Amino acid sequence: MASQNADPVAGSAARKGAEPGSSAARGSVGKRLQQELMALMMAGDKGISAFPESDNLFRWIGTIDGAAGTVYEALRYKLSLEFPDGYPYNAPTVKFLTPCYHPNVDTQGNICLDILKDKWSALYDVRTILLSIQSLLGEPNVESPLNTHAAELWKNQAAFKKYLQETYAKQVKSQET
Repeated sequence: MASQNADPVAGSAARKGAEPGSSAARGSVGKRLQQELMALMMAGDKGISAFPESDNLFRWIGTIDGAAGTVYEALRYKLSLEFPDGYPYNAPTVKFLTPCYHPNVDTQGNICLDILKDKWSALYDVRTILLSIQSLLGEPNVESPLNTHAAELWKNQAAFKKYLQETYAKQVKSQET
């Protein structure tokens, strides 16, 4: 693990994996994340994006647009992605920052998605994660809900969409103030 340094310039370099005293593992994770950032920008996928938070390559902010034809269409969600020193062999911690009413998302923004837990593979990348979460929005696993109210309401798509849009509008409005 990289040592904490009170010098802001050296601290910034450590977060980027460039501090001379940082571990080789942290440096290789930084290189991998830089490659993923470039690949994500070059892919030009519609409806997903992610960038490092300020100069910290190990903390990203992602955005996901609800896919066309789903109850989440035209809604945009922000997520946080935190990458451990063991990435890509260990999954990142991914949470919704924008409150998301969904059967597989709890009120704290935690996501129940197998590829972020026991089905994680080092072959996955940020793009895979974002596309998987975008897909999960339209196709929840109601058999394994984190939000039982949302799982029950999911059975009535019209009622779910109405409730979703009402709560989304309130939550986004409260975040703007």
